[in-house]
Amino acid sequence: MSLEDRAKATAKNIEGKAQEALGNVTGDPEDKAEGKAKQAESQVRHGIEDVKDNVKKNID
Repeated sequence: MSLEDRAKATAKNIEGKAQEALGNVTGDPEDKAEGKAKQAESQVRHGIEDVKDNVKKNID
């Protein structure tokens, strides 16, 4: 597991939530959609790190 990669994924999730909230406040559907996309990307990144952790654990 790369702590740095996990931190980047968490930051991307926070960024996405903030952008989605901004889109809700301003009524901008583009910001809202981009925020949701960033959150989805963060989930994928976390999933990849989980797979890496499981593979490493099984090898050790």
